[in-house]
Amino acid sequence: MRRKAPFAGAAVLAVVLAILAGAPATAQQPPIIPDNSARVDELLRHGQQLELQSRWGDALTHYEEAIRSFPGERSLQRRYDLSRLHYDLGRRYADRSFLDALAGMSTNDALDLYSEVLLKIQTHYVEAPNWKEVVERGTNDLEVALCEPVFVQRNLPGVDAKKLVEFRQELRRLLGPKVIQSRTAARQTAALAADFAQTRLGIRPVPVVLEFLCGAANTLDCYSAYLTPGQLDEVYSQIEGNFVGLGIELKAADGALLIVRVIPRSPAEERGVRAGDRILAIDGKSTRELSTDGAADLLQGPAGSTVRLLLGSTGQAMRQVDVRRRRVEVPSVDQVHLADSEFGIGYLRLTCFQKTTSRDLDAALWELHRSGMKSLVMDLRNNPGGLLVSAVEVADKFVERGVIVSTRGRSLQEDFTYSAHVPGTWRVPLVVLIDRDSASAAEIFAGAIRDHRRGTIVGQQSYGKGSVQGIFPLSLSSAGVRLTTAKFYSPSGHPFCRVGVRPDILVRQAAKPVPSGATPAGAEQEDPMLSAALQAARQLIGRR
Repeated sequence: MRRKAPFAGAAVLAVVLAILAGAPATAQQPPIIPDNSARVDELLRHGQQLELQSRWGDALTHYEEAIRSFPGERSLQRRYDLSRLHYDLGRRYADRSFLDALAGMSTNDALDLYSEVLLKIQTHYVEAPNWKEVVERGTNDLEVALCEPVFVQRNLPGVDAKKLVEFRQELRRLLGPKVIQSRTAARQTAALAADFAQTRLGIRPVPVVLEFLCGAANTLDCYSAYLTPGQLDEVYSQIEGNFVGLGIELKAADGALLIVRVIPRSPAEERGVRAGDRILAIDGKSTRELSTDGAADLLQGPAGSTVRLLLGSTGQAMRQVDVRRRRVEVPSVDQVHLADSEFGIGYLRLTCFQKTTSRDLDAALWELHRSGMKSLVMDLRNNPGGLLVSAVEVADKFVERGVIVSTRGRSLQEDFTYSAHVPGTWRVPLVVLIDRDSASAAEIFAGAIRDHRRGTIVGQQSYGKGSVQGIFPLSLSSAGVRLTTAKFYSPSGHPFCRVGVRPDILVRQAAKPVPSGATPAGAEQEDPMLSAALQAARQLIGRR
């Protein structure tokens, strides 16, 4: 039986966090407060252009970046929330596991599943639920679904658009006055809405109830979500560090699908696929209008099957490759080498925190030790996080004693303090590289190193994700929910949420991690962050 898995969380979307310093004001010259309204209006206009093109993934990324630059700007938050509803719905209806469940579920099954999700929220979510708001979020989700062609075509073919508008207005009038103060009342209200939709529109109750379910889970915060059976399997594959596939990571970039990483020794690498390639077609189907999730669905398949990719690269002719799917082991530690053999500076990149990370890191550290390591640079740039316990295990390898991280939730069962142990501690001088995409578990590790003054933090201020998620399988389905269960705090008691980890040495220029096999001199010239980290490591050696 699968059990709850505690995540420090994984930040899927990129963010930007600027660090600005200003001169103190004098009495004669009061501080000038910049008018950000023009910039916010510009961001809203660009986001609405993406919305009009139904590029919901791009819109979501855009609004998240905008919110990081202008925290507390409600207009941006509202557009983010709406974009997420559209984006999540598109993901569900492109997911075969969700569609199969939808087709085979009865009305009572759907209502029982809704009740189980509400129970998970009541028991585990970091804040006490307001049941009226929970139902309101479900109503919002259904209203968005009734505007989305993918939902309407599947569940309401031939229904007039005007009739849908009238139904949304009638539904608001029906549900608005209702008093909802319990899970039971929330279930009854969802059943009422489903019955009303069947009467007015002729739609099956099941898809209506499932929109109330998804609205309840997906709008609690930006990390909580309902997980389809396929998505739940993907989460467990991430935890285990292996999956069946090609071995590539994608992101949407300028309307295209960009390969941002090719996993070492994967089928894709063996066929010559490289980071920086753009996927133009999958099995003959153009990717121009595909989201990353839609492309991921086309790329998935059973072990042994083959997919044909049309690839394009800057300055090179298009090429076609056939890649056979198989089980891929995802290393959480790679690029292990001496970055400076003269000073004995070891380097490794920690890509994520999964079940195998502690073991993988032990092997890398001993390899570097045998090579003459005198100091170590650990690169956590672009590390989105992962398992909380894995972050604790990694920090415990370098911190001798004291608190590593503490968590605080609504219930006492979510309150933990994780401490270091002296045995097995590596005392090698340490430099940790972070950037604005280092998040959650990566911040737990960097925060512990910073607070214990165990090493030097170099790079940019990190993402600022300070919450723990639990993965909860649902007993009435092969699906699950991811819920925020607690906040986490650094050894000194500082929160990470919207704060992150501030580096000791700030490097304002962004740079990508050094590619495997690059020469130290070339790497330093191409990567200012790495250059600063290596210089910090040399200074640490000089102080010994």
